[in-house]
Amino acid sequence: MSARPASVLAIVFLFTSVAGAAEAEVKRPPRPKPIVSPVIGENGKVTFQIKAPAAKEVSVTGQMASGKLDLTREASGLWTGTLESVAPGIYEYSFTIDGVKMVDPGNPRMKPQRSPNTSILHLPGEGLFDFKEVPHGTVHYHAYESTPIGRFREMQVYTPPGYEKGEGDYPLLVLQHGHSDGFATWVAHGKAHWILDNLIAAGEAGPMIVMMLDGHPIPESYGDGRSPANTEELRRDLLEAALPMVEDLYRVRPGRENRAIAGLSMGGLHALTIGLNSLETFSVIGAFSAAIPEAVAIEGALADAAGTNAKLELLWIACGKDDFLLRENEQLTALLKEKTVTHEWHLTEGDHSWPVWRDYLADFVPRLFR
Repeated sequence: MSARPASVLAIVFLFTSVAGAAEAEVKRPPRPKPIVSPVIGENGKVTFQIKAPAAKEVSVTGQMASGKLDLTREASGLWTGTLESVAPGIYEYSFTIDGVKMVDPGNPRMKPQRSPNTSILHLPGEGLFDFKEVPHGTVHYHAYESTPIGRFREMQVYTPPGYEKGEGDYPLLVLQHGHSDGFATWVAHGKAHWILDNLIAAGEAGPMIVMMLDGHPIPESYGDGRSPANTEELRRDLLEAALPMVEDLYRVRPGRENRAIAGLSMGGLHALTIGLNSLETFSVIGAFSAAIPEAVAIEGALADAAGTNAKLELLWIACGKDDFLLRENEQLTALLKEKTVTHEWHLTEGDHSWPVWRDYLADFVPRLFR
């Protein structure tokens, strides 16, 4: 009997392999459906759910709930809980499972944090932070090696609507995050880009470029982000590496009168410390619920009030009545008044939270570069 040609054997083998693979694929169990959470219903109805068969207690805490929402276990091990009516807004929330706080695994929207444990619930409405049918800018991501401090760094840069097709130059705002957050939080959770888009479209603010840096250049500074060492490394990185890079890559309008720096909480401390010691670079400073630097860190600006006032176009400070940093802010404004440094003080409703800071940004930005 003659041997089969190699080509025939190859075809038989291929057919057998394909048939075997097809049979194995048929026998493969179906992939379980993912648990989607939260589920948004009509009139602000929101249902949270998570699969945790071995859990004894599951709850949700967040800005949209009064206290905590206890979830109920179904026979399948699915825990669910519903809020019947949540007003439009952006809320942060977390699951707590048997005492462990965590993100919602069914929700891809997470707040960028040093220790992520917070998810985002966004119910669209008519806020300045909502996406609207207006011209939109672009958020760019940059990773770079900062030569002055010898560290890998990251930042985001917002360019206003029409930037890519235009030729003009733009003023620049440096916008810094708080202690628990990261360089991406002003966009992902603060919606700074949409706030800028909406203000510009309404004619309430001029177009500008916004750069947002990681406020923890020293990784181990988490836990002490307001330390002088961390602030000094950020200053060097900003002035010697990040700012020159952005000025080289983007059409940034020259001159200190076209530079502002602002931040919230820890970022407010950074804005005050760096800004008041760099008045040759920045003409506007904004501090939102700021951690306050020691007087020695800004003693130069305090000692020469006349020179400081001549260079500062605006020193804007705001804090909520229920903010744990209110006393520090009141002490700073009293010191500025004593030293005759011109500033604006805004005491508002609210606590130390993002709903307050989004409003501050919306109030602050229209004051810039007009």
